[in-house]
Amino acid sequence: MAKLIFTVIICSFVVLQGLCRHSGGDFHQTYQLHISRAKGPVKIDGDLTDSAWAAAPAANDFWKKYPNDFGKATRKTEVKMLFDDNYLYFAFVCHDSAEVIIQSLKHDVGHDGNECVVVVLDPMDQRHDGFWFVLNAFNAQSEDQLHYGTQITYSWDNKWYSQTKRYPDHWTAEIAIPFKTLRYSTDAKTWGLNFVRVDEKNNEYSTWTHVPSNFRSHDLGYTGALVWDEPPPYPGKNMVFIPYTTGGVNGDQENGQATKTNFNAGFDGKLAVTPSLNLDLTLNPDFSQVEVDKQVTNLTRYDIFLPEKRGFFLENADLFGGYGLPGYISPFYSRTIGLDKNGNRIPIIGGARLSGNVSKSTRIGIMNMETGSKGDYSAENFTAMSVNQNVFARSSVKGYFLNRESFEPEAVKKSDPLSKWGRNAGVQFDYSNLPGTWKGYATYQQSFKPGITNEDKYVETGGTYSNKHLKFTLDALSVGTNYYTDMGFVQRISNYDAVRDTSIRVGFKNLYNDIAYNLFPAKGKVAQHQFELETVYYFNPNYSFNERENTFKYNLNFNNTSGFMVTAFADDVNLLYPVAFTKGTPLPKANYTYANGSVGYFSDMRKVFSYNVTAGGGSFYNGNLQTYSGGINWRKQPHVNVALQAEYDKLDFPGAYGSSEVILLSSNIEINFSTKIFWTTFLQYNTQQNNYNINSRFQYRYKPMSDIFLVYTDNYYTTPFLSNKNRAVVFKMNYWLNL
Repeated sequence: MAKLIFTVIICSFVVLQGLCRHSGGDFHQTYQLHISRAKGPVKIDGDLTDSAWAAAPAANDFWKKYPNDFGKATRKTEVKMLFDDNYLYFAFVCHDSAEVIIQSLKHDVGHDGNECVVVVLDPMDQRHDGFWFVLNAFNAQSEDQLHYGTQITYSWDNKWYSQTKRYPDHWTAEIAIPFKTLRYSTDAKTWGLNFVRVDEKNNEYSTWTHVPSNFRSHDLGYTGALVWDEPPPYPGKNMVFIPYTTGGVNGDQENGQATKTNFNAGFDGKLAVTPSLNLDLTLNPDFSQVEVDKQVTNLTRYDIFLPEKRGFFLENADLFGGYGLPGYISPFYSRTIGLDKNGNRIPIIGGARLSGNVSKSTRIGIMNMETGSKGDYSAENFTAMSVNQNVFARSSVKGYFLNRESFEPEAVKKSDPLSKWGRNAGVQFDYSNLPGTWKGYATYQQSFKPGITNEDKYVETGGTYSNKHLKFTLDALSVGTNYYTDMGFVQRISNYDAVRDTSIRVGFKNLYNDIAYNLFPAKGKVAQHQFELETVYYFNPNYSFNERENTFKYNLNFNNTSGFMVTAFADDVNLLYPVAFTKGTPLPKANYTYANGSVGYFSDMRKVFSYNVTAGGGSFYNGNLQTYSGGINWRKQPHVNVALQAEYDKLDFPGAYGSSEVILLSSNIEINFSTKIFWTTFLQYNTQQNNYNINSRFQYRYKPMSDIFLVYTDNYYTTPFLSNKNRAVVFKMNYWLNL
């Protein structure tokens, strides 16, 4: 029966995706802003009295976007644009009271919780790829690339210039973006364009075009038109050289290594091959300034996905990582490069990446990275290639090839032939109609390993329908037992046997559906009611039952940014291998049915002092689970942020299966001396990982995109209490040089 249901759902989605037609209105006809050459100099000082601005047409009359899209924005916003041979200029006037709310002065602080303005650009006008520039009222900048179906990561960094000024009844922002920063075709007379205003005091997002509340404010399907009265200027050469040097002291008591000093140097380089195609180079890259991973409590049977934070791998990451279900099943996961399976650093010798548009509708990515050896870990070479072809209004057909080659000694290769090399290839179709209400996808992916010829495929199809109130998703997938991803991540395929202390690969099949319904009251204190029901079925390779998860969620959000959360969870699992959650006897393989739930509340996040609390519990396998978490945040605007978070989990199982308590404490202390000088200290105490971590980072941005870092890292065991594992102090300096 399970095999029949699985086959019917896959066939249904194939038919659905074939029948879908792109539809919906085109905002380019309704929202247009003409841009002309500046008639005089534009000085970026936040003072909009330059004569050049006087004759520029304005975009205004913004629409509400969040918490609902009912009518026009509460406060007015006006935007003007100009250009010259080198820069694209923006001038914002944001009508407001004298007081503004922001979260931080740090670069890439983003838009959430900040009084800010946002520029959304789609220079290729394909509704797939673009740029996002954010400026808050205290002149803190954030920028990123936008790609179809991806999250904002603020991984893309580039030079641009801005200044803000605050007045009793409004604040202004003036922005200059160098043309050589962008990727575009000089013969394009129309760009996609939108503007976003965040009015934090009213808890309101507004947009120039009327973006429905169920879509993101930066959705490129809802951009208006930037109309060029003359072709945009040729951006000229764009060559960037970013050398760095580091020095430090580190000691590793955990592995018996004495304290030693070290020195290192390398560089990154950027070269615009064409206005829309970029070559990135790196030699001996260093990521010592990157923030440590945020630790979480893991009460599942599987490894958790940790996000990539290294800038070189995040830029244009969607080209390689946009296949499958990122975070769950991904043939490409960049953390496999330069880190071993235990998270220890492996030296990266260097690499190159060519990425961007080769035509208006075709985007490519080619990357090659070489890592060195460390201890028993051999040197490796990683190659990734991807091609994205835009079709229809907002859809794409894309394919990839990945190759990992090991330089292990022949003796090791003979004893473990699967370690020699690993390759993956696949194709994927992503469909979206113009307004984004219908989305569908289908993928076929194949892995290649020495001597393996079966159970080595991953196939998936699914689709989503969403409107203002309703969102419905169906998905079906199959992962073969021998589907290997040497450069990727598959969360569920490795099953740990706690009795034999080994992991066994077992493929799986998955049926997923999710339905969510939203209500937006027009009046009153409530901003949104959200009801969601999620069901997941897992089957073994022979279609026998493995697990069923049911989750119900209810969220109540108030207009003042506070809210309640209720979650109920029920699971029925046929456990394949013994699993241990305590130091007692592992739970035997058997059928388990259990249920638990939680309730939570979070306060008004705009306040100087805010907090959140959650409590839950219920049955868990053949035992019981209690969980409590909470946090507080104190902010002295705009210079100081202090956040404290705590989680306590208690597991009780009968008899010899034991009990366990898990404690996770974390704090983040951020001091912003200005928009150029920052000091951040992150503390994490995790009994599950037996680790207490201190990471303190001082950053001075002495020139645009040029930084000095001083980083202190210390790790201790929680048991025995605060016994040192390792510590390091690192100094790093880089310089962004435009050639």
